[in-house]
Amino acid sequence: MRFYTFILICFFLSCKQGKKYHDLSLRKSNDVQVDAIQDILDFQNELNKEFKDPETSPLPDRYRKNFESLDFFAPDTNFIVHAKFIRTPDAVPFLMPTTTDRKSKEVVYGIAHFMLDGKRQQLEIYQNPELMLQEGYEDYLFLPFTDKTNGEETYTGGRYIDLRIPRGDNIKIDFNRAYNPYCAYNKKYSCPIVPGINALSTQILAGVKAFEPDTE
Repeated sequence: MRFYTFILICFFLSCKQGKKYHDLSLRKSNDVQVDAIQDILDFQNELNKEFKDPETSPLPDRYRKNFESLDFFAPDTNFIVHAKFIRTPDAVPFLMPTTTDRKSKEVVYGIAHFMLDGKRQQLEIYQNPELMLQEGYEDYLFLPFTDKTNGEETYTGGRYIDLRIPRGDNIKIDFNRAYNPYCAYNKKYSCPIVPGINALSTQILAGVKAFEPDTE
């Protein structure tokens, strides 16, 4: 994490006029960046706790006993986007294929439009009509995606991001919170397969990397 020192050079009367608004503005911007990075680190810590806990971990015992941490990309606020969110209230529920014979009932809740890596991107965001009936998931949204890192730095099948229904017509997508489907760790899990329409034409160098178990 880098911290910058800002130096004000004042000439003549500008020193006496105390034009501190430049300094305050820079500090505020830096504070926001620091807070965003801390949020990412908190997410990583919570995910590691989940994977260490035998009650919540998807890892088989042979992998979990030596587990210390998932492999993450370094936090990068360039991969936090504020997307235009267009709701699709007339969308019809469909059955999303999974890695097993099970089908996951989903509906396209909305489409996120944003710029990333100098390119216009869009992603469908889904809601599970059955899951939303469960306490704590009333406003839950599901974002599966693939990108140009899959099969190299990240899991071949793509990654997921958990979201909540926004109040307005914008939604924040933090790709630093991208995580692997559980079937990347344990084949006993059934995981939704990322729809082809959600393939990003860029590298997402953020979030969880491919899993390489420590079996020593």
